[in-house]
Amino acid sequence: MSADRDQGAGRIVLPEIDSTNAEGFRRAAMLDGPTWILAGFQTAGRGRRARPWESPRGNFHATLVLKPTEPPETVALRSFAAALALRDACVALTGLPDSFALKWPNDVLLNGGKLAGILLESSSLGTATPVLCIGIGVNLIAAPDATLVEPGATPPVSLLQETGLRVTPEAFLDALAPSYARWEATFRSDGFAPLRDAWLASAARKGETIRARTGTETREGVFESIDATGNLILRMTSGPVAIAAAEVFF
Repeated sequence: MSADRDQGAGRIVLPEIDSTNAEGFRRAAMLDGPTWILAGFQTAGRGRRARPWESPRGNFHATLVLKPTEPPETVALRSFAAALALRDACVALTGLPDSFALKWPNDVLLNGGKLAGILLESSSLGTATPVLCIGIGVNLIAAPDATLVEPGATPPVSLLQETGLRVTPEAFLDALAPSYARWEATFRSDGFAPLRDAWLASAARKGETIRARTGTETREGVFESIDATGNLILRMTSGPVAIAAAEVFF
C-alpha cells in the first residue's frame, strides 16, 4: 500500500481489494479529507443495480471518498461532476475531444462504446457522519466480451482497443484527480447549473430518439435535456416527461 496527498485529496493505492467503494466505507472514519482509493485488482467489483463489474489488472478501479454536508438530492449531483472529470481526463490523455461523449445517467462513451461507469453510494447523509463513495471503473486495456452484456445495451470498449494508447491506472488518476477537484470546486461555488451546461454540451444522442427503461416500463421519446435536478427530460407524444432513474438504450 502507498498513500500520498495531491490536488487537495489523499491517495491510497492498494494491490488488491474486494471493492474500492467497500474499502472507502471501511476507511471513511479515519480519513481527514477527500481521498482516492485506487486498486490494482478488485475481487468483488460492482456496477449499478449490484451488477458485477469486471476488474482485470491494468484497468482503472478507484473510489473517491467524500464527506459532503448538503442534502442527499444535492449530493447525488456529483455523479455529473465525476462524469465531466472523467471526460476531461480522457481528452487530456488522448487529445481526442470528439471521441468522448456522456451517456445519462453515469457512463462515458468512446466512439459510441461504453468506456467507463460511475457508481455513487452513500451512508448517513444529513447527519454528523456523512460518507459518499464515488466509484469509477474505466476499461483502460480490456473490455468485457460484448456478447455478455444485456441485449440492446451499449457495447463495452477499452481505451487501448479504440485509440492504441496504453495508460496505467496511476497515470489515469494523475489526470482524473485534478479534473474532479476543478468540477467539485465549481459545484460548491456555483451550484449545478454550470455542470448541467457542460454535461449537455457533451451528451450522447441529445435530440435523438432513445428508450428509457424504469423497472418493467419502457418509454421511448426524444432525449431533450436534463433538468435542474439531473432528471432526464424525454419528449414523448404526450409531452415532456422527467425521469429520475432509468436504464437508457439507444
